[in-house]
Amino acid sequence: MRLFVRIVERASFAQAARDMQIPRPTVTHAIQRLETELGVRLLERTTRKVRPTLDGALYHERCVRLLADLDETESAFRDAAPRGPLRVDLQGTLARFFVLPALPGFLADYPEIVLRLSEGDRMVDLVAEGVDCVLRAGELRDSSLIGRRIAEFEQVTCASPEYFERLGVPETLADLSRHKMVAYAASVSGQPYPMEFMQGGRLTEIPVSFDVTVSGAEIYTAAGIAGLGLIQVPRYRIAEQIERGQLRVILDEVPPPPMPVSVLHPHNRHLSPRVRVFVEWLTETFARLQQ
Repeated sequence: MRLFVRIVERASFAQAARDMQIPRPTVTHAIQRLETELGVRLLERTTRKVRPTLDGALYHERCVRLLADLDETESAFRDAAPRGPLRVDLQGTLARFFVLPALPGFLADYPEIVLRLSEGDRMVDLVAEGVDCVLRAGELRDSSLIGRRIAEFEQVTCASPEYFERLGVPETLADLSRHKMVAYAASVSGQPYPMEFMQGGRLTEIPVSFDVTVSGAEIYTAAGIAGLGLIQVPRYRIAEQIERGQLRVILDEVPPPPMPVSVLHPHNRHLSPRVRVFVEWLTETFARLQQ
């Protein structure tokens, strides 16, 4: 049943075999036996993809519920520690500054969990890509995911000293009409975000012209340091660069809105014990950082 569920989620025999560390021929044979025992065809196979039949979709739905109940029941009676693989996709700077430095403590508390980490800014398809949960920064609007906001970070508007030497230092929002920004493209639409400012308790969006568009947190910051335009980033990310004089903060009286940080998982997947403890650990880790 676990193998069948993984095949459906990954739409691939080969990917499921790798995830569960089972030889590919064993996977094929096991599913053939399962279909024979049930007397129905569960999966339709093509050269590129595997998808459930109508019976397979119904069986998958019941398997997910049964396996989740089984995990919970066994854990409760055995008082067993969470165990098994945990696939997490992390936003890169959050991982580097906050998650990875604290991770040895999590692994010491849960030695039977095997973490598989990946890095990204885009909203992955958690089920199709076999990811259990993701950690993301920014406002999230994907209704297929359940999100828990676990932190908010102060943001600032800044640019390099060389940039200000060329175009001057803006003193008001009206001055931005003569300036350039580094455009950050939205991962879904590809459209650049406007610059945002909190003015009198209200959010104000200012369209600023740009010559460069980026789609990654690291190159966005690097573009600001290189003098390519104004950027808006969480203060923690550029504290060193501010101290070194590589970036200068402006318009402190009208700061950008805080940057939310959220952990997300699929709405239709019961949280396994290992996912639950990791989400709780992330929540506690970020709460301590903001005290």
